[in-house]
Amino acid sequence: MGSLWIVRTDEKPLRADAARNRERILTAAGEVFAARGLDATLDEIAAHAGLGVGTVYRRFANREELVEALFQERLAQVATLASAALEEPDSWVALNLLFEALGAMIATDQGLFEAMICRPENQGRAAVRERMQPIVGEIFARAQADGHLRADVVPTDFPMLLRMIAAVAEFTREVRPELWRRYLAILLDGLRVDRTELTELSETPIDPVEVDEVRSCWGSRRR
Repeated sequence: MGSLWIVRTDEKPLRADAARNRERILTAAGEVFAARGLDATLDEIAAHAGLGVGTVYRRFANREELVEALFQERLAQVATLASAALEEPDSWVALNLLFEALGAMIATDQGLFEAMICRPENQGRAAVRERMQPIVGEIFARAQADGHLRADVVPTDFPMLLRMIAAVAEFTREVRPELWRRYLAILLDGLRVDRTELTELSETPIDPVEVDEVRSCWGSRRR
């Protein structure tokens, strides 16, 4: 799969109809992967695109090739968002922006989260990780130096904390799609040294009926 990240200059441009089909496939794959994760099949993606599965295989040899083609640009966007957070002068605000920006992306796109954190690393993801690591490290260090972030939190905690938010988002998406923001605020307050002023929670608590609905979604996703 790593070869997919090599720019080839000997490839012939696609015909107009082939190029349109490729874009239809990528659009459909983005929607299917966002909702179901990367285990969705090429048959499901073909059906969602309104194309025959043979057309999909003519453009992409297998699902892994399609995943790499789709998420190459999106993974680069993740690093760009992290860089934007680094530009914020207030170190605590910068930390919040980092979590909120990436949280929003993975909360709405299960496939992107799996591509970022859950899938085996390849050349493209390694490049994003190498770009992300110093950014996350600097944001964490600044927040700690300013006395905002507890001293025992390290940059390698970041993907684990994102995983926690992603889990909430995955299993509440169909019931309360913005509920993950409530738990992100609670999580960030837990990382803060000064807790005299807790963050106002923008999302109301989940009620018993919604809990049952979430449990139902959880069960159906695990089957």
